[in-house]
Amino acid sequence: MTSSLFSTVESNKVNPAKKPKLLVVDDEQDNLDLLYRTFRREFTVFRADGGIKALEILAKEGEMAAIISDQRMPEMNGTEFLSRTVSDFPDTMRIVLTGYTDITDLIDAINSGQVHKYITKPWEPDQLKLVVSEATQTYDVLKQRSEELIRSQAQNALLSVIVQIAQQSDRLDSCVMPLADAFCQNFGADGAIMQLVEQGALSNTHAKCGHNIWDLASDPLVQQAISTGKSQISLDADGKTNSAQPCKTSVVIAITFRDEVLGILALGWQDANAVSLGDIAAIQQCADEVAIALTCIRFYAKL
Repeated sequence: MTSSLFSTVESNKVNPAKKPKLLVVDDEQDNLDLLYRTFRREFTVFRADGGIKALEILAKEGEMAAIISDQRMPEMNGTEFLSRTVSDFPDTMRIVLTGYTDITDLIDAINSGQVHKYITKPWEPDQLKLVVSEATQTYDVLKQRSEELIRSQAQNALLSVIVQIAQQSDRLDSCVMPLADAFCQNFGADGAIMQLVEQGALSNTHAKCGHNIWDLASDPLVQQAISTGKSQISLDADGKTNSAQPCKTSVVIAITFRDEVLGILALGWQDANAVSLGDIAAIQQCADEVAIALTCIRFYAKL
């Protein structure tokens, strides 16, 4: 990571570039094979021979950047299938392949936002590639905006909790649990631990929440964060970089004020690469506010 606030675990990458996911749906196997060959280099392509199978794939694999669906299929037509994906995957781009001239249903679907574009059959591969490329670029913009909005909402909610704790708490041991819980809830972590640091070592004041927790004393990332004053990130897909942490994504935040480490906030997610650079920066910004709150509470507790 480029920021001086962080030290990324060596050999790990922060959200390494992945192929976007593409779902192609057609009841004709030849068309499925052709679509797969057309897009397999640029996309991770999933194939379904009908709407029901496609819905099963979406339930298992999650959101796609784009879906290409034939319109005329025996189980359900393309626009009907695509309309059933809108509520769960609003950002996905939907493209319909149609081989007949009556496009009233397609126009209605496009006007309602359920379909991005339609392509007539037989299609020109270069034209279809261009349409899909433009669609995935639009998807990337929509996803970025959605993620920024969600992150901003989480950050604002968390900052509200931090301000409330700073104003109302008069003991350090009473604030660690609400802080750990607020970070865990607002950033969707599977486990969160907050533990205060005294004289360069973990103290007995700590709080744990979530269903994936671990011992910070045996976590090498925690020791590194305390010794360097820099937060540590592990996004190892194999989960082998840090054997002390049960989660594949681990973020250990050093809560510091004027170069003094006041505490450690450790967050874990079961999935690899579960957070983005923007998420980590937002967590660190909130942790900086926590450092100020802890300093204020510690000051008034001594009075």
